[in-house]
Amino acid sequence: MSYELGQGTGPLRGVKVVEIAGIGPGPHACMILADLGADVIRVERPGGQVLSGGSHDLLNRGRPSVALDLKSPEAVQTVLDLVASADVLVEGMRPGVTERLGLGPDDCHARNPRLVYARMTGWGQTGPLAHAAGHDMNYIAITGALFGLGQDSSRPHFPTNLVGDFGGGSTYLVIGILAALLEARGSGRGQVVDGAIVDGTAHVNAMTTAFVGAGIFREERAANLLDGGAPFYDVYETSDGRHMSVGALEPQFFDALVTLLGVKETCPGQHELERYDEMRALFADTFRSRTQADWVELFEGTDACVAGIIPVTEAKDHPHLAARGTLVEHEGRLQPAPAPRFSRTEATLSTPPPDKAGRHTRDALAAWGVADVDGLLARGVAVQAD
Repeated sequence: MSYELGQGTGPLRGVKVVEIAGIGPGPHACMILADLGADVIRVERPGGQVLSGGSHDLLNRGRPSVALDLKSPEAVQTVLDLVASADVLVEGMRPGVTERLGLGPDDCHARNPRLVYARMTGWGQTGPLAHAAGHDMNYIAITGALFGLGQDSSRPHFPTNLVGDFGGGSTYLVIGILAALLEARGSGRGQVVDGAIVDGTAHVNAMTTAFVGAGIFREERAANLLDGGAPFYDVYETSDGRHMSVGALEPQFFDALVTLLGVKETCPGQHELERYDEMRALFADTFRSRTQADWVELFEGTDACVAGIIPVTEAKDHPHLAARGTLVEHEGRLQPAPAPRFSRTEATLSTPPPDKAGRHTRDALAAWGVADVDGLLARGVAVQAD
């Protein structure tokens, strides 16, 4: 499978990124960079990563896979050769691991002082838990974010790994990379970006922190304006067992909601807190009287702030998402299109996820200017997938 530099079309075209393969937020960050036009080369261990890989893994799309045995000093030197011409390196190992490999920030900056060295971890590079294992729910647990999630007063509910890995993790790592790249253009110097999921999640949760500080937030589930405490910001079941999302916060939107529901004359006032149970029961009974499709037909396009809750397999056919091309079929797989949109340097999808680690080893290393690729393959330092 051939590979060439410069295939991206987005605003990061020309930016070169070395990715030391990991799982979860690191690959997602590199997917974003590749989607936006960067040339990303993914360095994997021979055989690939645990819980990652294969042609179904969309987090690995848009970039070649190179298999190198980093236990070999020659493989480490090969990565440093890649770093010499790169703008960014992304790694997601525990603190100190890349240093022990000879690929730490000092090693890489000795080869390329302009390099942005981006580190993606859960706990961060410092602190008592820095070297401990963890996963998304653990990171968001200690930030206060998980405590308030869900509408069940008896226990929190976690939204898969969206809040930590991708909300507070990869998204913030990309923000840090872009900021450091911009600064390096002026200073001529790279730096280390410490992307910690705990830091990003706490930052995402800034509004809740502000509300707590102002004394207008109860640290309970389903007790506040945006967590299901208000009947006009909640989820309701329909007659066919599906659900509608209701977010009628502003008075004019609340008025549109109760008018279209046909309950305006009997509904309590929006801010009659003592009658919220009555309002919630009224909304629940009304929504259960018709199917989701009926309610969607009635509400969609109005200012009532009501939308049907649908799975991703149906989302691709939603008229609004279909019109925008938000979810697309590419290389035989349903996947999200690059985001956000740009008026001049449009981002487009390029290569599909590689089916095997090392699928592009020979061509990608050669395209990046690595010498004696055939020798690296012959000596087992690099591996080309069959």
